[in-house]
Amino acid sequence: MRREIWVDPFGTITRYNLAYINHCLSQGDNGRVIGYDNAHGFHHRHYLGAIESVDFVSFEQIEDCFQKDWTSLRRS
Repeated sequence: MRREIWVDPFGTITRYNLAYINHCLSQGDNGRVIGYDNAHGFHHRHYLGAIESVDFVSFEQIEDCFQKDWTSLRRS
């Protein structure tokens, strides 16, 4: 599990990277099974090698989506 968050001097989150990495489950995307980040100028989700843009409401909402994906994966 990786959780990286960059905050500016005013407390605003400017960059984030949430990822679950497991090379046994996903050989592509450097082993990233689930991930959310805003690198490359847009908010997006990684899931088993596929990348799709996501609507950004708040960082808390992104954390919630990541947690739901992680919980769903664990149950499968």
